[in-house]
Amino acid sequence: MPDRTATAAPERDLVRVDLPDGHALLPSPYAEADRRQAVEDLLAGNRFRPAGLGPGPFGLGIAVRDGRLMLEIRDAADAPLHALVLALGPFRRLIKDYHMVVESHEKAVAEGGSEARIQAIDMGRRGLHNEGATLLTERLAGKVEINFETARRLFTLVCALHQRI
Repeated sequence: MPDRTATAAPERDLVRVDLPDGHALLPSPYAEADRRQAVEDLLAGNRFRPAGLGPGPFGLGIAVRDGRLMLEIRDAADAPLHALVLALGPFRRLIKDYHMVVESHEKAVAEGGSEARIQAIDMGRRGLHNEGATLLTERLAGKVEINFETARRLFTLVCALHQRI
């Protein structure tokens, strides 16, 4: 009889995520914690398979420059392999809404808001994450195969980087 308690190791195509240096911390401890958690979760398990590059592991540099999302894919030895550039225009509404929801959440917590109000705001945040993940998956189609959780975590980082601008 097979051992049903054993679970498969999580996929880990990305083993390193690099964000731009020289930037101040995010404007609030909550936003900074959200960014840190997204990186930790992303590195704990992810599916990131760039078309035409073969199997990983990969490093990924993520930056926002001139209204574009820059994804620099590197090999395990940190040598550049490929760069992808995505326009942020299709993401702008989601990013703006995401920041407003995060702000509302922080305010509700600081004011000692009701648990129901905080949960409702958090549900809105999760909905925006899902919408952002779907859009990111669509924009990367044919370029990078990612799973939904990887897309959600990458969207969090896109929002965090956009907030620093």
